[in-house]
Amino acid sequence: MHHIFLNMNKKETFGEIIRFGIVGTLAAAIHYGIYWVLQHWINVNVAYTIGYALSFLMNYYLSAHFTFKEKTSAKNGLGFGAAHLTNYLLHMVLFNFFLWIGVSRELAPIAVLFIAVPTNFVLVRFVFKHLNKK
Repeated sequence: MHHIFLNMNKKETFGEIIRFGIVGTLAAAIHYGIYWVLQHWINVNVAYTIGYALSFLMNYYLSAHFTFKEKTSAKNGLGFGAAHLTNYLLHMVLFNFFLWIGVSRELAPIAVLFIAVPTNFVLVRFVFKHLNKK
């Protein structure tokens, strides 16, 4: 992963991080909002998954066009999906871990974000900046 960051322009990378934060905040708000409503009526893992899936769709489009200034394509769509599958699995493990240790259903998703967001940035940046160049 270190080589992903070797050829980065600091100004470009800073802009990507800021835009990633904006898109990520919007995606997290959509994810959490959907989860919060649904967790009152259905299993928390199902509610969390539905929220994640719906926020994923918006996240892909905005990540491509706004964050990384790239066109959507089958290649980066598959890469984004693979990165987010990894991210989703990380989310679910952390979400259930936080619930298991006693974090409330309302706060567990927020705790997950502190670990999953930086990990996801590296994975998604790799998809849009490294895979698109090959």
